[in-house]
Amino acid sequence: MSPSTSVPLFLLFSCCFSCVGPSSGTGGGEEPPAQSPEAPDNLQTPDPLRTDEAAAPLVVTLLGTGYPRPQIRQFGPSVLVQAGVETLLFDCGRGAAIRLSQLQLPWAEVDRLFLTHLHSDHTVGIPDLWLTGWILGRFHPLRIWGPPGTEEMMAHLGEAFEFDIRMRRDVDEKAPGEGIRIMVEEISEGVVFDSMGIRVTAFEVDHSPIQPAMGFRIDYAGRTVVLSGDTRPSENLIAFSEGADLIIHEAVTPEWLRRSLPDHPEAFIQSVIDHHTTPQQAGTIFSRIQPRLAVFSHVENSEESARELINGVTETYSGDVLVGEDLMTIEVGAEIVVRLGVDTVYIGGSI
Repeated sequence: MSPSTSVPLFLLFSCCFSCVGPSSGTGGGEEPPAQSPEAPDNLQTPDPLRTDEAAAPLVVTLLGTGYPRPQIRQFGPSVLVQAGVETLLFDCGRGAAIRLSQLQLPWAEVDRLFLTHLHSDHTVGIPDLWLTGWILGRFHPLRIWGPPGTEEMMAHLGEAFEFDIRMRRDVDEKAPGEGIRIMVEEISEGVVFDSMGIRVTAFEVDHSPIQPAMGFRIDYAGRTVVLSGDTRPSENLIAFSEGADLIIHEAVTPEWLRRSLPDHPEAFIQSVIDHHTTPQQAGTIFSRIQPRLAVFSHVENSEESARELINGVTETYSGDVLVGEDLMTIEVGAEIVVRLGVDTVYIGGSI
């Protein structure tokens, strides 16, 4: 399909994602969106380095768009953000290191990891990133920003792999000791990273009873990307998303969840739904934020589920929405360009 800046609602099942043609506001017959909350006092928008059309884009790659169930086409949740000389990784679910290898990134460059929360599906890929990155060329420390508990988790990982570390560092390969060091910064809401023109702001979301759980706002060269993390509808997320160009948001469709867990009691299924955001709720959130593009991730993106996601979100939103795929790359510049492999699958969001 040739990319277009104006397309009707359709489903591209050959790529397992869906797109909604650009417009604004909510779906037909809906009330006007509620006033968005004021931006929080601790939201600092950096002075843009460049905001002209030639400004370098923020490049976002969905390394993994999946959820706890293992499946080959969707690895665990992980997002790579590249801006200028900075390479930042957000969450490190199952298979993140494999996806990084597919991108052929030098391992030495992947040394900054931000965690939304400490659920296993968001962290189980850390040992692979940490140890394999060291073996293959990261000879300086891995830096990790995460909620309270991150430092203890990483200390225990060091104990778990003590034999391997000792053999590789002290006995066999004599790998540089600096590369196995971990530097952890436990974070709370506010600016957590500010370097080379890229600013990362953490904000609290509502994944109760899992606390704390964070989302992230990334600002660079006048462009803004927001990552929701795991959350039910969150007023704080809406406040911190003011002016966002791109939002990557989680979602769960109740229909899919009940199909996928036929032997689980309804109380369990409802509890999972209550921890997350339905497509209809996501549409309401997008209507208030008005991003140039919204992308679902941390979802089931099979043909049937993608249709349910799009049908649900279009009940409350009529802007541009994609259902994410592993290794989907989103360039956020004067236009937003989305690629899947060698194919350009979306061009839109012009400013």
